[in-house]
Amino acid sequence: MKKGFLTLAILLTVVVLAGCTTGGGAAAPAECAAENACAVFAAGEPIKIGVGAPMTGDVSAFGIDASQAALLAAKDAGEFEGHTFELVVEDDQGTPEGGAAVAQKFTADPAIVAVMGHSFSGATNAAMPIYETALVPMMSESATRIDLSTLGNKAFNRVVASDAFQGELGANFAFNDLGAKKLAIIHDGSPYGQGLAERAQAVFEELGGEVVAFEAITAGETDYSAVLTSISALEPDAVYFGGYTGEAAILANNRAADATLSDKPFMAGDGIFGVQFIELAGDNAEGVFATNAAEPADSDAKDAFDAAYLEAYGAEPGELSGYTWTSYDATLVLIEAIKKVGVVAGDKLYISRQALMDAVRGTAGFVGLTGEVVCDANGECSKGGFGVFEVVSGEWVAK
Repeated sequence: MKKGFLTLAILLTVVVLAGCTTGGGAAAPAECAAENACAVFAAGEPIKIGVGAPMTGDVSAFGIDASQAALLAAKDAGEFEGHTFELVVEDDQGTPEGGAAVAQKFTADPAIVAVMGHSFSGATNAAMPIYETALVPMMSESATRIDLSTLGNKAFNRVVASDAFQGELGANFAFNDLGAKKLAIIHDGSPYGQGLAERAQAVFEELGGEVVAFEAITAGETDYSAVLTSISALEPDAVYFGGYTGEAAILANNRAADATLSDKPFMAGDGIFGVQFIELAGDNAEGVFATNAAEPADSDAKDAFDAAYLEAYGAEPGELSGYTWTSYDATLVLIEAIKKVGVVAGDKLYISRQALMDAVRGTAGFVGLTGEVVCDANGECSKGGFGVFEVVSGEWVAK
């Protein structure tokens, strides 16, 4: 019995070792012996990167812009050991439900090793635990909700600063530049919108201003004149909104019909930035302010990208959303991490999922269109970069 048991053990060891080698005889990374620990690609198979973003509806400009910039990044990245980079774009509609559904779909595909996105904070929050369990790193180009990086999630990273910066900038601009001492704040109840509104409220009050109203609206409705009427009676100097394009356009249109508020400054965050708000609000978009990721400094690399984007899509970078450049950088950060950890053994390419998670979180020294990208222990990879914009003659103009 002992001899037979020993023989069986030797045979099993041989089988396991054989499973860790390829047709060429070279050993694969040891960690790849564990089930689902590595993504494995045969010669010439594309390495897939998911893109989770809203591709339909009144916030689709964000997703279209992000996916278009990401496609250019994948093209510019070239090949790695004979493998191209293929993007898989899925519509998460910018919602938590959509984010979770897309994350489930991406993690079910063994060829998807990383995700650029998600774009919106609610979708990101819902997707994060799914990616962490599957060891799929994500790099968001525009999810700014403050607490996303405080949840201890090892998959989450972002190349945009949080709403801690954006809310502070908005409050400072309202108080110091617009001269508002009484501010009415409205939010859409979303994790992003309410979080941004709360940050603006806190900073505005620290500056010595008074928040005379802090009101929630229900997203998806077609008229918000009632909430504006109640706010109007409080005679605020300005109105601040935390939320997205569709609701902001309705508020701007309702505000135009309110005798007290029509001449008061209306300001919001990056959730309304882009051409869709101007299209939906029309003339009532004029004079509206928004904070948003600022355009990067000029460089040869940025000039080349801007020209390529315009040629490919017939639109200027920054026109659809302010996150054209961060989308490009987020994609390339993921690709550079893949190139760092990918190992060729025989005729196969092995990408350790844990090693890739660690490499993305450990990003340092990467210089992209938006500057140097350095990720801290919580996945915060940017320290600022927001500006204030105003709609002037139908276009967003930096202040």
